[in-house]
Amino acid sequence: RQGDTAGLTGLMGRHQDRLFRYLLRLVGDEAVAEDTFQQTWVQVAERIGRYDADRPFGPWLFTVARNLALDHLRRRRPESLDDVDEPAAPAGVEGDPLAHAVARERTGRVAVALSALAPLDREVLSLRFEEDLALPQLAETLGVPVPTAKARLYRALARLRERLLFR
Repeated sequence: RQGDTAGLTGLMGRHQDRLFRYLLRLVGDEAVAEDTFQQTWVQVAERIGRYDADRPFGPWLFTVARNLALDHLRRRRPESLDDVDEPAAPAGVEGDPLAHAVARERTGRVAVALSALAPLDREVLSLRFEEDLALPQLAETLGVPVPTAKARLYRALARLRERLLFR
Protein backbone atom coordinates (compact mmCIF):
# COMPACT_ATOMS: atom_id res chain seq x y z
CA ARG A 1 0.00 0.00 0.00
CA GLN A 2 3.03 2.28 0.42
CA GLY A 3 4.25 1.92 -3.17
CA ASP A 4 6.60 -1.00 -2.50
CA THR A 5 7.00 -2.83 -5.85
CA ALA A 6 8.58 -5.81 -4.08
CA GLY A 7 5.33 -6.26 -2.17
CA LEU A 8 3.37 -6.27 -5.43
CA THR A 9 5.78 -8.81 -6.89
CA GLY A 10 5.25 -11.04 -3.86
CA LEU A 11 1.48 -10.79 -4.22
CA MET A 12 1.70 -11.62 -7.90
CA GLY A 13 3.84 -14.65 -7.21
CA ARG A 14 1.37 -15.89 -4.64
CA HIS A 15 -1.79 -15.37 -6.70
CA GLN A 16 -0.84 -15.39 -10.39
CA ASP A 17 -1.53 -19.06 -11.23
CA ARG A 18 -4.92 -19.18 -9.52
CA LEU A 19 -5.93 -15.80 -10.94
CA PHE A 20 -5.00 -16.71 -14.50
CA ARG A 21 -6.83 -20.06 -14.31
CA TYR A 22 -9.91 -18.27 -13.01
CA LEU A 23 -9.82 -15.66 -15.77
CA LEU A 24 -9.26 -18.28 -18.45
CA ARG A 25 -12.29 -20.24 -17.26
CA LEU A 26 -14.40 -17.10 -17.08
CA VAL A 27 -13.57 -15.56 -20.47
CA GLY A 28 -12.77 -18.77 -22.35
CA ASP A 29 -9.95 -17.25 -24.44
CA GLU A 30 -6.28 -17.36 -23.51
CA ALA A 31 -5.35 -14.03 -25.12
CA VAL A 32 -8.24 -12.24 -23.44
CA ALA A 33 -7.39 -13.91 -20.12
CA GLU A 34 -3.78 -12.66 -20.43
CA ASP A 35 -4.93 -9.12 -21.18
CA THR A 36 -7.41 -9.18 -18.30
CA PHE A 37 -4.74 -10.63 -16.01
CA GLN A 38 -2.42 -7.73 -16.79
CA GLN A 39 -5.22 -5.17 -16.44
CA THR A 40 -6.08 -6.68 -13.06
CA TRP A 41 -2.59 -6.11 -11.68
CA VAL A 42 -2.50 -2.57 -13.07
CA GLN A 43 -5.80 -1.85 -11.32
CA VAL A 44 -4.54 -3.48 -8.11
CA ALA A 45 -1.49 -1.22 -8.19
CA GLU A 46 -3.66 1.83 -8.84
CA ARG A 47 -6.35 0.97 -6.28
CA ILE A 48 -4.34 -0.63 -3.49
CA GLY A 49 -5.17 2.39 -1.32
CA ARG A 50 -8.84 1.29 -1.37
CA TYR A 51 -8.01 -2.20 -0.12
CA ASP A 52 -9.18 -2.88 3.45
CA ALA A 53 -6.22 -4.61 5.13
CA ASP A 54 -8.56 -6.16 7.71
CA ARG A 55 -10.06 -8.38 5.00
CA PRO A 56 -8.40 -11.19 3.02
CA PHE A 57 -6.56 -10.04 -0.12
CA GLY A 58 -7.64 -12.94 -2.37
CA PRO A 59 -11.36 -12.16 -2.61
CA TRP A 60 -10.59 -8.48 -3.26
CA LEU A 61 -8.14 -9.42 -6.02
CA PHE A 62 -10.62 -11.83 -7.60
CA THR A 63 -13.34 -9.16 -7.44
CA VAL A 64 -11.14 -6.72 -9.35
CA ALA A 65 -10.40 -9.43 -11.94
CA ARG A 66 -14.05 -10.47 -12.13
CA ASN A 67 -15.21 -6.93 -12.82
CA LEU A 68 -12.70 -6.51 -15.63
CA ALA A 69 -13.61 -9.89 -17.16
CA LEU A 70 -17.33 -9.17 -16.99
CA ASP A 71 -16.76 -5.76 -18.59
CA HIS A 72 -15.01 -7.53 -21.46
CA LEU A 73 -17.79 -10.11 -21.79
CA ARG A 74 -20.45 -7.39 -21.81
CA ARG A 75 -18.65 -5.54 -24.59
CA ARG A 76 -18.23 -8.75 -26.57
CA ARG A 77 -21.74 -10.08 -25.94
CA PRO A 78 -24.49 -7.51 -25.60
CA GLU A 79 -27.05 -10.07 -24.40
CA SER A 80 -27.43 -11.10 -20.77
CA LEU A 81 -24.44 -12.97 -19.43
CA ASP A 82 -26.81 -15.39 -17.68
CA ASP A 83 -28.30 -16.48 -21.00
CA VAL A 84 -25.10 -17.02 -22.98
CA ASP A 85 -24.85 -20.55 -24.30
CA GLU A 86 -21.38 -21.02 -25.70
CA PRO A 87 -20.54 -23.83 -28.12
CA ALA A 88 -18.84 -26.82 -26.58
CA ALA A 89 -15.43 -27.89 -27.84
CA PRO A 90 -15.03 -31.59 -28.63
CA ALA A 91 -12.96 -33.54 -26.12
CA GLY A 92 -10.22 -35.79 -27.50
CA VAL A 93 -9.33 -39.08 -25.85
CA GLU A 94 -5.84 -40.50 -26.26
CA GLY A 95 -5.21 -44.23 -26.76
CA ASP A 96 -4.16 -45.23 -23.21
CA PRO A 97 -5.10 -48.39 -21.37
CA LEU A 98 -8.78 -48.78 -20.69
CA ALA A 99 -8.80 -47.34 -17.15
CA HIS A 100 -6.95 -44.20 -18.28
CA ALA A 101 -9.20 -43.86 -21.32
CA VAL A 102 -12.32 -44.00 -19.17
CA ALA A 103 -10.90 -41.41 -16.77
CA ARG A 104 -9.92 -39.14 -19.64
CA GLU A 105 -13.35 -39.56 -21.20
CA ARG A 106 -15.03 -38.47 -17.99
CA THR A 107 -12.67 -35.54 -17.58
CA GLY A 108 -13.29 -34.56 -21.18
CA ARG A 109 -17.05 -34.72 -20.73
CA VAL A 110 -16.87 -32.52 -17.66
CA ALA A 111 -14.60 -30.02 -19.45
CA VAL A 112 -16.94 -29.89 -22.46
CA ALA A 113 -19.98 -29.47 -20.21
CA LEU A 114 -18.24 -26.70 -18.25
CA SER A 115 -17.20 -24.86 -21.40
CA ALA A 116 -20.82 -24.93 -22.59
CA LEU A 117 -22.11 -23.22 -19.44
CA ALA A 118 -22.74 -19.49 -19.24
CA PRO A 119 -19.73 -17.47 -18.00
CA LEU A 120 -21.36 -16.72 -14.64
CA ASP A 121 -22.00 -20.43 -14.02
CA ARG A 122 -18.40 -21.29 -14.94
CA GLU A 123 -17.24 -18.52 -12.64
CA VAL A 124 -19.09 -19.68 -9.54
CA LEU A 125 -18.04 -23.32 -10.10
CA SER A 126 -14.43 -22.34 -10.69
CA LEU A 127 -14.26 -20.15 -7.60
CA ARG A 128 -15.85 -22.77 -5.38
CA PHE A 129 -14.20 -25.97 -6.59
CA GLU A 130 -10.96 -24.96 -8.30
CA GLU A 131 -10.03 -22.01 -6.13
CA ASP A 132 -11.57 -23.72 -3.08
CA LEU A 133 -13.31 -20.60 -1.80
CA ALA A 134 -15.72 -21.12 1.07
CA LEU A 135 -19.22 -19.70 0.65
CA PRO A 136 -18.48 -16.47 2.57
CA GLN A 137 -15.39 -15.81 0.41
CA LEU A 138 -17.33 -16.77 -2.72
CA ALA A 139 -20.09 -14.33 -1.79
CA GLU A 140 -17.58 -11.56 -1.11
CA THR A 141 -15.83 -12.14 -4.44
CA LEU A 142 -19.14 -12.11 -6.32
CA GLY A 143 -20.35 -9.09 -4.36
CA VAL A 144 -23.55 -10.80 -3.22
CA PRO A 145 -24.97 -12.07 0.09
CA VAL A 146 -24.08 -15.64 1.13
CA PRO A 147 -27.58 -17.03 0.37
CA THR A 148 -27.38 -15.60 -3.16
CA ALA A 149 -23.94 -17.14 -3.70
CA LYS A 150 -25.27 -20.46 -2.43
CA ALA A 151 -28.24 -20.26 -4.81
CA ARG A 152 -25.99 -19.42 -7.77
CA LEU A 153 -23.74 -22.34 -6.93
CA TYR A 154 -26.71 -24.69 -6.65
CA ARG A 155 -28.13 -23.53 -10.01
CA ALA A 156 -24.73 -23.81 -11.72
CA LEU A 157 -24.31 -27.35 -10.38
CA ALA A 158 -27.80 -28.23 -11.60
CA ARG A 159 -27.02 -26.89 -15.09
CA LEU A 160 -23.73 -28.80 -15.17
CA ARG A 161 -25.48 -31.97 -14.03
CA GLU A 162 -28.10 -31.51 -16.76
CA ARG A 163 -25.44 -31.07 -19.45
CA LEU A 164 -23.60 -34.17 -18.25
CA LEU A 165 -26.75 -36.31 -18.20
CA PHE A 166 -28.11 -35.24 -21.57
CA ARG A 167 -24.99 -35.31 -23.71
